[in-house]
Amino acid sequence: MRKLVYLILTTLAVALVGCVTINVYFPEAAAQKAADQFIGNVLDDTAPPAETPPKEPPASDVHPQPSAMLLDLLIPAAYAADVPNLRIQNATTEAIRGRMRSRVSGPLGALLDSGAVGFSNNGLVVVRDAAKLPLSQRAQANATVADENRDRTELYREIAQANNHPEWEPQIRATFAKGWVRHAHAGWYYQDASGAWQKK
Repeated sequence: MRKLVYLILTTLAVALVGCVTINVYFPEAAAQKAADQFIGNVLDDTAPPAETPPKEPPASDVHPQPSAMLLDLLIPAAYAADVPNLRIQNATTEAIRGRMRSRVSGPLGALLDSGAVGFSNNGLVVVRDAAKLPLSQRAQANATVADENRDRTELYREIAQANNHPEWEPQIRATFAKGWVRHAHAGWYYQDASGAWQKK
């Protein structure tokens, strides 16, 4: 009798595992919200403070259903996929945010205001019109753009890796590219999807 019960339970467990599919997809809405918060803080410091996650009830207050306990034993991460989230705040991203804010309040902000530099459609900044800069300032402008793009590239990579999905980096970059344009100040330039320059 025990062998029969064991065989039935084993068969059911294998069948249940075979029927459960966990999709790991890019959490676009969560990424956009996180990007908007980060960008708002960098460009104009109007983004709301980082949300603190709700407190978990004490373990003694939680009484899981037997079916949930079985599913947790078989597939521990099954419930984590229900509410996608994107970790964006860690020591590396905070250091990047600080450098970006300093640049925007200093040389990069002046370059964006002048129209010499604009937001590219791939999440970076580019020198759009070098003729707007005196010859003596062009080397410094190029260095500022290079520093900013180094930080932006590191930011997108760090977010993807911090979320254990390095394959998300292109999607994170695309999400941020839209966010930079959305938060751009009036008079700043950006590239549309076709690469044409537009003025905000």
